[in-house]
Amino acid sequence: MFERIKNMILSPKKEWGVIGDENASQGKLFMKYVLPLSLISTVAVFIGYGLIGVSFFGVHFHSVEWGIRQAIVQWVSLVGGIYVAAIVINLLAEKFQATKDFDKAFAVVAYSYIPALLGGIFYILPSLSVLALIPAIYSLYLLYTGLQPLMKVPAEKNTVYFIVSLLVLIVVAVVFSAVLNAIFVKSFMSNIYTTPAFY
Repeated sequence: MFERIKNMILSPKKEWGVIGDENASQGKLFMKYVLPLSLISTVAVFIGYGLIGVSFFGVHFHSVEWGIRQAIVQWVSLVGGIYVAAIVINLLAEKFQATKDFDKAFAVVAYSYIPALLGGIFYILPSLSVLALIPAIYSLYLLYTGLQPLMKVPAEKNTVYFIVSLLVLIVVAVVFSAVLNAIFVKSFMSNIYTTPAFY
């Protein structure tokens, strides 16, 4: 696991070639990589928002309940986002003369997400959470370089395949985030004044 993570970060193009010859199921990849790595940012979010807290207009706020809710939103967003991305990439495959294979689509997304999942550690300090964008951007690069070796998309169609997939995912992510926040965050904020969490 650690060797694969290191290679994906330091020599991704070479590692994609190795991964392309593997036939790991999405279930195996979920248990071995997605689940443990997604817990990094989930725990970090809980600590950051539940124990350390954030400041709004000079008022510092933290709450274990808020931390739990934010952690749930984070985990569901990450795992749901990975599965949705794999579904989108797989559904679009034939339109770009790529091979339709959900396990391969899941693999390219799961491995691409490695830097973003590791970068979730920055959420442990909410003031540093913006730094999580840096590994997330690198994850997009990994996704771009992984489409051709895993999905067997023609080289001349790889860029368009990536852009179209990304645009669809952005729309889905916005809707997904809005729904999650409506369920978990707004319901909490409505009870914010009944929780002794200000100081």
